Amino acid sequence: MATLDITGETFGPTVEENDIVLVDFWAGWCQPCLRFAPTYSAASEQHDDVVFAKVDTEAEQQLSAEANITSIPTLMAFREKVLVFSQPGALNPSQLEEVITAVKGLDMKEVHAAVAAQKAEAEKN
Repeated sequence: MATLDITGETFGPTVEENDIVLVDFWAGWCQPCLRFAPTYSAASEQHDDVVFAKVDTEAEQQLSAEANITSIPTLMAFREKVLVFSQPGALNPSQLEEVITAVKGLDMKEVHAAVAAQKAEAEKN
């Protein structure tokens, strides 16, 4: 599957309507971003069960600010609408594969329980 370019308008629906979504925040002037692009694209061709999205931080400054992007490239992974990974810096192919495998292997009952516990704790304080 090819990568999708997403915007502030399509970000939410993309995350909500798909089980696993990887998002690459990048910019055209960023050399590490440009070097990471072929790795990201190649991985998208190998994982039909994952949505690979890209956000151009120059064009989508509001979305980038809302996502607290302070360094690019930044890769985020969402599983069942939960942010489960966020890391700045370009990954090599084996590192990206490790992230994908880890996200696929998560026990989401456990993750949702942890999120609910954090939410309950925050509401108490």
